[in-house]
Amino acid sequence: MTMTVTTTTRISQDWPCQVKSPGSYDWERSAAKWLRELVPARYASYPALIRHPVLLARHAQIQVQHEIRVARTALQTARADLPGLGLPESVIEHTIKLYAAEVLQLQHIARSVRAVTRALIDQNAGR
Repeated sequence: MTMTVTTTTRISQDWPCQVKSPGSYDWERSAAKWLRELVPARYASYPALIRHPVLLARHAQIQVQHEIRVARTALQTARADLPGLGLPESVIEHTIKLYAAEVLQLQHIARSVRAVTRALIDQNAGR
């Protein structure tokens, strides 16, 4: 009796549920589809990003880092800036909570993009 041993990349808790497991059928296509959702739509038509998902992953990393900076700035300036817009205190407090939650969500997405990027790099190295 022979035993076949297969190895798979360990999926971290940050792995996005929208992306199939590395090494599974069509996983790179699912990764590219998910990554395209993280960048401005016009990037989806750039041939280099279509042909090389690792380039798309790099751009998604930059995009998400930029969004984190924007959300942090909005959070840090909300208490000073929003009262001048004539907003009620309840709306200001809700907005501050929204920005704080968005920063956390974006940080999670950034970790997910890094996990997918690592898997794409590993896949390319194995070819």
